[in-house]
Amino acid sequence: MTRHLRLRLGAATLTASALLGGLAYVAGAGTGETSAASVAARTGGNASSDLNTTLQELEKSYAGRIGAVGIDLGTGRTVGYRADERFPFNSMFKVFACAAVLHKARTSDPGLMDRVIRWKPSDMAELTSNSPETTEYTDTGMTPAQLCRAGITKSDGFAGNTLLKQIGGPRGLTGFFRSTGDRTSRLDRPEPRLTEWTPGEERDTTTPAAAARTFIKLTTGKTLHTRDRARLVGWLKANRTGANRIRAGLPTDWTVGDKTGTGGASNYGTANDLAIVWTPGSNAPIILSVFTNRNTDETPHDDKVIASTATALAKAMGKL
Repeated sequence: MTRHLRLRLGAATLTASALLGGLAYVAGAGTGETSAASVAARTGGNASSDLNTTLQELEKSYAGRIGAVGIDLGTGRTVGYRADERFPFNSMFKVFACAAVLHKARTSDPGLMDRVIRWKPSDMAELTSNSPETTEYTDTGMTPAQLCRAGITKSDGFAGNTLLKQIGGPRGLTGFFRSTGDRTSRLDRPEPRLTEWTPGEERDTTTPAAAARTFIKLTTGKTLHTRDRARLVGWLKANRTGANRIRAGLPTDWTVGDKTGTGGASNYGTANDLAIVWTPGSNAPIILSVFTNRNTDETPHDDKVIASTATALAKAMGKL
């Protein structure tokens, strides 16, 4: 990085160079010829203050907390708010678990993605209600490739837990984070217990900045093989659970691939969304990372807050 510009992000300070440093932004992955490790963040004088004001007002009306990061991989422009505060992963962990399984199949376990995994109905006892696809395949089993599709596009809970088993459970996923250079993100429990969160809890959490940084490495960097990276992005684009979140806050002609996570009203209304986004005519995507929670428990989440935050991030980066 040639410039080190600090952005004041609500209660946290994010250094754009630190967020982007070390990321290999791969040409030929639908992202252009930019090297993220060499771009300097271009932060318009009023962009960060306008974003702070917008999100502070949104937090007041929402009676909750918002953490958000936006990164333009074409220009390096980086904006955010509460970027280094911890929030629960919820079902967002599944995109990272899929990436870890893809990496294992490519590097140490050939054939893993096409190997049929079977289970008994009793294995699904805790997760039947949020496992819309795996419940239909109890008799036949599914491959990790099918489980990744179900976990990302439908947020299938049993699919997520089954993928975790292929990489050594929650501890294995935490190890994968560390292998990518992510020293922040951690997973400690499988579903449904990983959604049991209270303010200040560190188990099963990440930060908007850490999630965005690792997501960039997986979707545009060299952590995954080119074919595996394309496969992962394809599942993200096919996601069915994010229509009312980041996608709803952006123009309909923008291409979005995302993974959501929801803790529910009994977990302080936690909800999040992580997306890779292409604007018309641009090969270099933007990354949007949005996390929310309510100030009081037994309060439902609000998708509109995530959509409004996505709009604010896009405006702060000069995309709207």
